[in-house]
Amino acid sequence: MASAAKNLFADLSGPGPHQVMRGDLALAGLPGVVYTPRSGRRLPAVAFGHGWLQPPLRYRGLLRHLASWGIVAAAPATQQGPLGSHRLHAGDLGTALDVCLGIRLGDGDIDIDRDKLGVAGHSTGGGAAVLAAAGNDRFKAVAAFAPAETHPSAAEAAARCDAPGLLLAGGADLIAPATGHAEVIAHAWHGPVTLRTLPKASHLGITEGRHWSQLLLDGKGERTTQRTVRTLFTAFFLLHLAGQARYQQLIDGDVKGCTVDYQHGAEPITTR
Repeated sequence: MASAAKNLFADLSGPGPHQVMRGDLALAGLPGVVYTPRSGRRLPAVAFGHGWLQPPLRYRGLLRHLASWGIVAAAPATQQGPLGSHRLHAGDLGTALDVCLGIRLGDGDIDIDRDKLGVAGHSTGGGAAVLAAAGNDRFKAVAAFAPAETHPSAAEAAARCDAPGLLLAGGADLIAPATGHAEVIAHAWHGPVTLRTLPKASHLGITEGRHWSQLLLDGKGERTTQRTVRTLFTAFFLLHLAGQARYQQLIDGDVKGCTVDYQHGAEPITTR
């Protein structure tokens, strides 16, 4: 890892400077959770899509981490059944952000900038994030870990994604291996995109705690995977939503245990 990227990674891998608050989206009619900094104006916001059969609270560490760095993070708890709709899940990501824009967050000291919205996800939730961003200039950045093909096709939708994308694949993923999922989506991406592989990461490496779905799905929560994903997601959204250009070198640079496999269309970021 180059010195500059190494220092940025070490900095972002720990909690950010903001105290974090947790809220319930169900109070506004949409099941789910939202994590926010205690205060802040014109904050960026990200909606996160859960993986197949996974409850949003399995990603609470990631959501809290984003919030600690000044990013409002919302995760709808919809379409969690075995036959959940990917299309509706994608729509729920946009709805979650609408809820955050339309209700009072915290003690009223939080304000979201509607021009700083992104989407992210894991597995089919990652595919749903791609569906949500396709042909939709509302979302300025898209990130996914172990993105899985969906119906309708996330790979076909990627051809209509103009927003920057960051796709992280697991080298030990037996559920959505990169060759049939993340690589196909990345190569179809219309806008700038970076594909990285975490060689030792399993499909569930990003998740936390124990859940009955582990009887059906290969993999388990992995601290190294969680740390790497949290750090790179945070850098990516601070770069593209908050305009913090110094994080470009972390997205492009050498990161231990996370190789760059494909990249195209990267453009310089102007600090806002």
